[in-house]
Amino acid sequence: MSRAVLSLGSNLGDRYAHLRAAVAALGDRVVLASGVYETPPWGDPDQPAYLNAVVLAVAPEAAPADWLALARSCESAAGRERDPARRFGPRTLDVDVVTVWQADDSPVVSADPELTLPHPRAHQRAFVLKPWLDIQPYARLPGHGWVTDLLNAPDLTADVAALTPRPDLPLESQE
Repeated sequence: MSRAVLSLGSNLGDRYAHLRAAVAALGDRVVLASGVYETPPWGDPDQPAYLNAVVLAVAPEAAPADWLALARSCESAAGRERDPARRFGPRTLDVDVVTVWQADDSPVVSADPELTLPHPRAHQRAFVLKPWLDIQPYARLPGHGWVTDLLNAPDLTADVAALTPRPDLPLESQE
């Protein structure tokens, strides 16, 4: 059984509907879905606030490329258009593969430019780490350590303080 942590984010259109549609598209692969957080944009401040969440998903024999294909399928269904001039620009839906574990529980480490694992900036993103910690209190990001320690790093203090929990926007694996 392959496991993956996927980060979901949306800041265009019906943000909540985009997150819910992604969770629904992942279907019974989703074991746990975090709460939703409203967050300021990261990397490109001239855009609307995001809604962010994280899911833990499982699938028999899924390779890392399969997780990436699922992520891109969700983005495509939401009408995601990539703007090469704005790498961190606004989007209807962003689904990032944060980390993947193989059936033997070993983490997948990859420097493939198409899918670098673990995600190369996950350790810098409170909007990924906080929701992940909500669903896996003892989570470890391969190559970076305990998620709790990463969230307590001085560089993330302001980002953590800027996260606004949205308990009024629950995510569930079934519609």
